[in-house]
Amino acid sequence: MDEKKELFQNLKGKGLIIHHWDTDGICSAHILLHHLSDKKIVNKTPIIGNYFLTEQELKSYAKYDFIIILDMSLPESNIKILAQKAQVFIFDHHLGSVIPYVFHHNPVINGEKPEKYPSTSWIINTFFGKAVNIHAILGVVGDHENNIQKNKVFSSVISEFCKTSNLNFADLVQMTYLLDSCYKVGDKTMVEKLPKLLLKETDGHSIVQNDILKNNLMLLEQEITKHIIHHGEEINGVLVKKIDTKYNIISTVTRKIAWDSKKNTLVINTGFFADRNQIYVRSNKNMEPLIARGKTLGYNCGGKKEVLGAIVPKEETDSFVQEILRFLQ
Repeated sequence: MDEKKELFQNLKGKGLIIHHWDTDGICSAHILLHHLSDKKIVNKTPIIGNYFLTEQELKSYAKYDFIIILDMSLPESNIKILAQKAQVFIFDHHLGSVIPYVFHHNPVINGEKPEKYPSTSWIINTFFGKAVNIHAILGVVGDHENNIQKNKVFSSVISEFCKTSNLNFADLVQMTYLLDSCYKVGDKTMVEKLPKLLLKETDGHSIVQNDILKNNLMLLEQEITKHIIHHGEEINGVLVKKIDTKYNIISTVTRKIAWDSKKNTLVINTGFFADRNQIYVRSNKNMEPLIARGKTLGYNCGGKKEVLGAIVPKEETDSFVQEILRFLQ
């Protein structure tokens, strides 16, 4: 029997998928739900904004026999607790450390070039030997938007997919905006419904026609526009922008400012959590050492080579921001 098929062939009991709340996480969960359609399995996302599981979540997840984590680099302390009572599988493309006592499939932390594995949706779709499809593609586009067109391999893959599916690149970007709108407005319930709604989806039509998603997007576009009109203050070549919003738009605001200005960009959102601030960085510098530093300081911190995301206590935000600015100089 093929080793990859055998991996999930003998799973018994109740299963849980824990996935990131963005397009890549949603599409990755969809691909796996479709692949494991014969299993008893539900999907959940962490509390939006938390890159960790709370004690209450960990307690409620103890009833599952197997748990599959998609597109999230959860703290190893969380993984250890989950693995006490369940088989744990991880598919991811973020930076981190290999966790040897669970099944951990992440080519990037095993030394592969990140540009070859631009999304978890692509990794899991390839892992199971599935043909290129809209869900694998949307995860890639969702994580990189227009920048993926600079990737010679994937720009070609996406271009060929568009030709055969009668879509253009702008259509794909719009679909990712619609899917991402749920987490950005804080609608966790809808985020968790989307992977199963997509089981009926082959061409993206129901995404662009969904009234809930369209209304979300109108609201968000107004809020995002408000925060990107001014790029913020430039400090030693780094754009620093402070925002105060209840919406989870910090990654989008950072991306738009960074891509428009072509400069290292640091955004702080003081309005999402009552006791903590969101920090997001996009840089042309390798962020791995700073991500490791954030974790050493006890912050919930993660990202990719060019991206850092952190949740930091309000009273420690200024100190960590100064470390980031020194690192980026």
